[in-house]
Amino acid sequence: MFGDTIAAISTAWGDAGISIIRMSGPDAFDFAKSLVRTFTPPEKMKYRIMYNGSLLDESGGPIDQVLLVLFQAPKSYTGEDLAEIHCHGGSLVAQRCLERCLQKGCRHADPGEFTRRAYENGRLDLSQAEAVNGIIHARSNEALRAANRTLQGELSRFVREIYDELLGLSAELEVGIDFPEEDVPYIEDQDVSDRMETLIQDLGDLLDRCTTGYLLREGIRVALVGRPNVGKSSLLNALLRESRAIVTSIPGTTRDVIEEVFTHKGIPLRLMDTAGLRETPSDEVEAMGIERTAKAIDESDVVLWILDGSEPLEIPDRPLTEKLSGKPHIVALNKSDLPKAFDETDIAKLLPESWVIRISAQEKRGLDELKEAIVDLVSGTGTLDAGLNATARQVEEIREAIESLTDGKGALDSYSDQTLAASSIREARSALERLLGLQDDEALLDLVFSRFCVGK
Repeated sequence: MFGDTIAAISTAWGDAGISIIRMSGPDAFDFAKSLVRTFTPPEKMKYRIMYNGSLLDESGGPIDQVLLVLFQAPKSYTGEDLAEIHCHGGSLVAQRCLERCLQKGCRHADPGEFTRRAYENGRLDLSQAEAVNGIIHARSNEALRAANRTLQGELSRFVREIYDELLGLSAELEVGIDFPEEDVPYIEDQDVSDRMETLIQDLGDLLDRCTTGYLLREGIRVALVGRPNVGKSSLLNALLRESRAIVTSIPGTTRDVIEEVFTHKGIPLRLMDTAGLRETPSDEVEAMGIERTAKAIDESDVVLWILDGSEPLEIPDRPLTEKLSGKPHIVALNKSDLPKAFDETDIAKLLPESWVIRISAQEKRGLDELKEAIVDLVSGTGTLDAGLNATARQVEEIREAIESLTDGKGALDSYSDQTLAASSIREARSALERLLGLQDDEALLDLVFSRFCVGK
């Protein structure tokens, strides 16, 4: 499918014990054998065995002592002939090796092109290919395990099973709709509705697992909001166990959004300490900080509204309560080491059904309960052991499939319209086809693989 041979440094840039330069394509073996003079004659070299030799410069002199290994198509990462040169890990020697590959006729690989070739050659499906990137960017053991489950094809298998069910139901409906005069068994509306409900539930279970996997990799964005001097920065420092934010008794100390990350239960929590909210900012800089606070609330997964539990409850601005009621949020009553001035019932009058937790950033009380609440609020029914590495794109495709089926089932139950049900099933199938990469969409593939590093 690909007519040229590509090359790139596949290890991280910088000094290290080893660097690996990879070539893939029809001329990979010829280029590699001409670049490396091995003690074993080239015609006697076998695949998947490392051979010691010297990397040669333009004049035939040695650049470095290296190891050369060849992988014959289709049993290689890319599904093509692939060669790897393992040199010492200095930045200069790795760059010189790559330069020699390019001089021989290789083209420098684009970001993610090795994995894209693996996908195009049938070595991986699209969800597995994206899991490769998930492994590279894993920041916890749980995230790594979730990415490995997806790389082994667990996500693909579940999606494929649901897709096949959709395809079968779609075929039965389409035949009955398009050829009513033929001797085709009629499907009762209730049977179609029940099968659609089962598919919605299966997709919902899959969404829980993928959402958990997405959180394992990307983390939960938590916006710390509240009036000035209620202890937002103190709470940030207590959770991080370091003095990251400046803490003073002067209101308005935090002027910009400070973002820091720590891990709880294998899930990164991305804390955003924001400027204190008040109706009349003291100056233009503080006003800009408050604008950024509003943006942080919009972009967050969870809003942590911090109140000073030792002072009388101040009625918040209406825009804040409106934002909180429309997003997952937790109310943290700080300074619980001091006599309390109000309780949870007062919060319930402002925001019914809010999760309220008493904490003390100063005494480090209630912090474990707070961290548990943040994770539970976002992860829902998903468990870490069942999480599947998923990108935002994949999660959105599953949501779209659920929404399409739900709309179709509603039309069927309300109006007995199997045509609308069939249309919704086609839309759900299309969403899963995009997830698996079954549709020939070059723009989608370009977007997916552009997020990979060069050399992978």
